[in-house]
Amino acid sequence: MTRLRVDHNGSLAIPGELIRQLGLQPGGAVEVEASESGLLLHRVPDQPQPSLQQSIARKNLAVGMQFIKGVGPKLADLLAKREIHTVEDALFCLPHRYEDRRELVPIRQLQPGMPQVFQGTVLSANGATTKGGRTVFEVLVQDATGSILLKWFHANPLWMQRTWKVGRRGVFTGEVSSFGYLREVHHPDVEWLAEGADVQAVMAADPVNFGRIVPVYPLTEGLHQKAMRKVMRQIVDNYLDSVENVLPLSLLSPHRYLPLREALSQAHLPPSEATLADLNTGHTPAHRSLAFDEFFFWELGLALKKRGVALEEGIAFQVTHRYTKELARLLPFQLTAAQRRVLSEIKEDMMAPHPMHRLVQGDVGSGKTLVALMAALVAVENGYQVAIMAPTEILAEQHWHNIHHWCDQLGVRVVLLTAGLRGTAKKDAMALVADGSAAIVIGTHAVIQDKVEFQRLGLGIVDEQHRFGVLQRGILKKKGNNPDILVMTATPIPRTLAMTLFGDLSLSVIDALPPGRTPIETRIYFESRRHQVYELIRGEVGQGRQAYVIYPLVEESEKSDLKAATQMAQHLQAEVFPGLRVGLLHGRMKPEEKEAAMLAFKQREMDILVATTVIEVGIDVPNATLMVIEHSERFGLSQLHQLRGRVGRGAHRSRCILLTPGKLSEDGERRLRVMEATTDGFKIAEADLEIRGPGDFLGTRQSGMPDFRVASILRDGAILEQARDAACGLLEQDAALTSAEGRRIKEELLRRWGTRLELAGVA
Repeated sequence: MTRLRVDHNGSLAIPGELIRQLGLQPGGAVEVEASESGLLLHRVPDQPQPSLQQSIARKNLAVGMQFIKGVGPKLADLLAKREIHTVEDALFCLPHRYEDRRELVPIRQLQPGMPQVFQGTVLSANGATTKGGRTVFEVLVQDATGSILLKWFHANPLWMQRTWKVGRRGVFTGEVSSFGYLREVHHPDVEWLAEGADVQAVMAADPVNFGRIVPVYPLTEGLHQKAMRKVMRQIVDNYLDSVENVLPLSLLSPHRYLPLREALSQAHLPPSEATLADLNTGHTPAHRSLAFDEFFFWELGLALKKRGVALEEGIAFQVTHRYTKELARLLPFQLTAAQRRVLSEIKEDMMAPHPMHRLVQGDVGSGKTLVALMAALVAVENGYQVAIMAPTEILAEQHWHNIHHWCDQLGVRVVLLTAGLRGTAKKDAMALVADGSAAIVIGTHAVIQDKVEFQRLGLGIVDEQHRFGVLQRGILKKKGNNPDILVMTATPIPRTLAMTLFGDLSLSVIDALPPGRTPIETRIYFESRRHQVYELIRGEVGQGRQAYVIYPLVEESEKSDLKAATQMAQHLQAEVFPGLRVGLLHGRMKPEEKEAAMLAFKQREMDILVATTVIEVGIDVPNATLMVIEHSERFGLSQLHQLRGRVGRGAHRSRCILLTPGKLSEDGERRLRVMEATTDGFKIAEADLEIRGPGDFLGTRQSGMPDFRVASILRDGAILEQARDAACGLLEQDAALTSAEGRRIKEELLRRWGTRLELAGVA
């Protein structure tokens, strides 16, 4: 038996023989684990030091663009505007499209709708003015087969006249447009030919811009494609070898993905077998491989984070039913089976000894708030505080109205804490939070400010999670000692997006509406039929029902829009419905005024409620059967879906009228047609994501959406699934990423996403 001694400093002395048995080198480390039979010592695998070659490669990738040959301070500043600061940034700045410049096309054979390369001689060059008053510069060029018109809008005519001289020959690249029998090329690129020069020889001498499929890079004002291409070619030729292929072939080969270095090479310099269509849609092996690489590291980070949460010590709540049973007794209805199922999943998480991280998705009116309140009461029963965070003051106030109504009857104190709270009121609210008197705290970002201190935070509930990033969740978590986190969204989020944003959360879906909800018929009405819409309102009120008229607010602070909503209410009351009772509700009213207006409408003291989008959430009036949305083309799909969800809450037939002036953009019309066609929240979300793209779909740029440089969650959904499976598979084989391969992957993960995902304590 080997005896270990603890010296006077409290250090554990390990005999030399044991050090040799463990294979410890100077500076090595051991882990000490207590077991029933005593202490167990484990050697901690040494962290590999990067080789000299790796160190040089990393330094090369970090070289600033201003130090690249031919890139002076001016060009470096222009590149910085495109977020290209280092060699690595440049390598990952991929072309946003490609042009086939392998062969010259005779002018007669030029096809409309695609970029092509042709040569010709300038026949004429003149400035002109269109019927609409726009200045345009027109150049006619011809070759042996025919002629074509080149056009520039808002060009400097003096400079153009000096450059485009009659008789000058050039090689032109541009997309051909067709107007009836006329063909035109707008703003083509040009490579001028010296007198008597052979065009094929000129093209052969410039392999960066001709004789191949040529990359077209995103630019910024003052940065020209030719200069950009030259810089990028130099970077690829001189620095691509510094890129490390971190992912092993065992992860890439099942789906025939390329190593990172090869994929980058082919994306910048497409091989001859690549097709223009695949290149321009991101479907080449190179683009797919780069998307997999990006998704893999993001999904690995989320999976590690999820495992880290499962290993952290949390609060093991007891379900005592002290308040939850009492609330269930007070409710005038029963919970749906879907609500009960989700609630039991939440309770199971809360009873576990590690922190809950769960996302609850539920369509408009599915009863998420009630489920969240039940979860909050479980924490309160255990003597803990609950923070409920909403993205806007309006939404926070709505939650406060709904929750304090029930909690007052249960004797549970609820406090509202928003940025709008001032002076003594704010001070008092914060004191109640700090001394623990406030059991449930509802608010906006104000809840996670440094000055707000909780006495004993046990549960954080985040509403409309897509408006908050991973970091905001992290700050809320630090307000307590590893509190449980419950996240809610009424925006049905497509699976690929949910995987990208919330891979570190467990998912619950409330997939059924409460009984008694009726389908809502939706119709588009153009301005010319406004009188018919007013007749529909009269008809509904005549049958004892009520109606909403929603007016768009671009921003709550825009007084002109607010005035328009107020004037609308006055106009309807005085001139359209003088015999009916018209009310008004908007975001600038005081909380008690809003509550009074909502209550009056609910108690049938108003027939028509004119409102801004303040009613998007929270109001439940079963007797309201008609929703008229003015300027419906101004709203996003998910917002229209939320607004529509305010009707159809009773047993009577309900309708939603989308009023629009009729001058619709293509996207505007698509949105309204989708609303007419379906009430399925997930179908609407898919369409919304398709129309607007992830950034706008999420409503804000601080949405926690990762900044993918190549991957697209719309285009590459299948690749995302593969990346997730590969990341989880790797962790099953190497849970702590301690193998040589695992350590390299972990190091790269921390470099890419460590800060963003707060992985320091996990990975």
